[in-house]
Amino acid sequence: MLSKISRLFIATPGPLPLHPTGSTFVASQLTVPERDEEFLFSLGGKCFFPFHYRDGIFYDCVKFNAKHKWCSLNETYEGYWKYCSEEDFAKCVFPFWYRHLIYWECTDDGDSFGKTWCSLTQNYNKDKIWKYCD
Repeated sequence: MLSKISRLFIATPGPLPLHPTGSTFVASQLTVPERDEEFLFSLGGKCFFPFHYRDGIFYDCVKFNAKHKWCSLNETYEGYWKYCSEEDFAKCVFPFWYRHLIYWECTDDGDSFGKTWCSLTQNYNKDKIWKYCD
């Protein structure tokens, strides 16, 4: 017998297809076990970076059709995901190369808006992967 559950994400064995509806993800084809099988709650797991989602490769948590940023739990998104917590977000890599200099902290060099940024790899010149610093 099932009880009514409100605002709870339940992970079943295998991927759970998500489809955007406004700013919330809903699960389609949610299967409920007929016998007493263990449910796993999507409270844990480690973000996998970089991960492939749709036509992109992502090195940090994303906010596609969701109210909060989330990440994939495997290299190629297959339905396993979680909302990001503070420790999940991509970390700056220091030192990093940018143009012909080595940076040991966030810089505003090269940013049109004067905001500080950092590289997510040791060689920005090669990889071009970055994020704004907080």
